[in-house]
Amino acid sequence: MKALPYKSERPVTQFAKPEQVIDPKFDYYAEIETTKGRFGIDLYEQEAPITVNSFVFLALHRYFEGVVFHRVIPGFVAQTGDPTGTGMGGPGYRFGLEVTPKLNYDRKGVVGMARTMDPNSNGSQFFITYAPIPNLNQQYTIFGQVVEGMEVVERIAPTEGPMARGERDRILSVRIFVKAR
Repeated sequence: MKALPYKSERPVTQFAKPEQVIDPKFDYYAEIETTKGRFGIDLYEQEAPITVNSFVFLALHRYFEGVVFHRVIPGFVAQTGDPTGTGMGGPGYRFGLEVTPKLNYDRKGVVGMARTMDPNSNGSQFFITYAPIPNLNQQYTIFGQVVEGMEVVERIAPTEGPMARGERDRILSVRIFVKAR
């Protein structure tokens, strides 16, 4: 696997739209370094090409660096991807829902896009499941699966519930790796 070079020296957080950066000849993988450690995600570029392209585009522009996990609910999800840290921010563009019957929220570590009630409001916010959550099936784009370091994701500080202490973990970096299919 080869790491793709960053396209920006510093984080860029506003764009009109994402450039096309993924190539169907390659398999994509994201390595996310957080304040709790590192975890890896196999990206589903074939099942959710628009979403994976956007995520890879933002990662290559260092968009996620320093971004907090703003909504972490044990037994449910850890959500991040908003540079404002409020759950209201995004990259300056939106895109539509990508669902396929073969992908469901049937295990922990599923990576999905967060959105408003509008199915065309995907942007930069994403979540990782802590358990199967079938009521999300076919409602939110699934674009990856945590394949290593799920224990790191499970250590992210809760922001809601009895374990919440006010601390917020952050993304330190996102590296994108590719290998030929």
